[in-house]
Amino acid sequence: MSKKVRADIMLLIVTLFWGTSYYLIDVSLVSVDALNLNALRFLIAFFLAMVLCYNRMKHINRDTIKYALLLGIILTVVYISATYGVKYTSLSNAGFLSSLAVIFTPILVFVIKKQVPGKKLGVSIALSLVGIALLTLNNELEPAFGDLLCIICAVFYALHIVTTEIAVKKNHIDAFQVGVLQLGFTGLFNLILSFIIETPKFPDTAASWGAVLGLSVFCTGLAFIVQSVAQQYTSASHVGVILTLEPVFAGVVAFVFAGEILLPRAYFGAVLLVISLLIMEINFSKKTDG
Repeated sequence: MSKKVRADIMLLIVTLFWGTSYYLIDVSLVSVDALNLNALRFLIAFFLAMVLCYNRMKHINRDTIKYALLLGIILTVVYISATYGVKYTSLSNAGFLSSLAVIFTPILVFVIKKQVPGKKLGVSIALSLVGIALLTLNNELEPAFGDLLCIICAVFYALHIVTTEIAVKKNHIDAFQVGVLQLGFTGLFNLILSFIIETPKFPDTAASWGAVLGLSVFCTGLAFIVQSVAQQYTSASHVGVILTLEPVFAGVVAFVFAGEILLPRAYFGAVLLVISLLIMEINFSKKTDG
């Protein structure tokens, strides 16, 4: 099995974790506030990684810290918008809208790295805009506040994907160390904001603790470390192929565990979003054998 295939499998598992995370966030928010939750999940993940992988974290160079700090700032914006987004919209909406990072990634690749995206980007954006409208607009043609936050989350997560690729492709930067350190910075920033805006506390129910620990270990610690390592062997745009499954996992989890049912037009909008993501990521011009 090639390193690229192993990286894809790793990213698929990460995508499953993230699809589940919207439900776990919803359960956790019953007991703790949004910034408090982010601080808990990232700091728990960081300290577990430091304890379990201490030998790999002994020698860290300055550039690794700089990129981890930058990624931590970006992730802080991602998770503030994502967590509040889940609070103020449906779980399914949150999953589908956050997945628009796949559309924004090639746009940011063009802006940052001057790599021109294909013509199909225009078709994907048009379909995604129609899908967003059907999924989010109410009878007064206004999106929910949470929907807008999830779109902001998608933009900054796309920035995170591109920045991660730039960082881990540098020979002197350890991808594993970047993955761990960004967790610590993200948790620290959320903790500071939580003390300013909220009253931090620990969860007070078994269900909330279970959800927080699930978010910390699987959806945060393992997920972001695995993403950083896997992106050494694939491209930022290719990551989008795998991430198209995130809203599918999120929708299934929301239906099975939260009993969430959307309006028919919203499901149609969700289908258009998935189609737009697939159009953006599949190479239709590549000829198949046989």
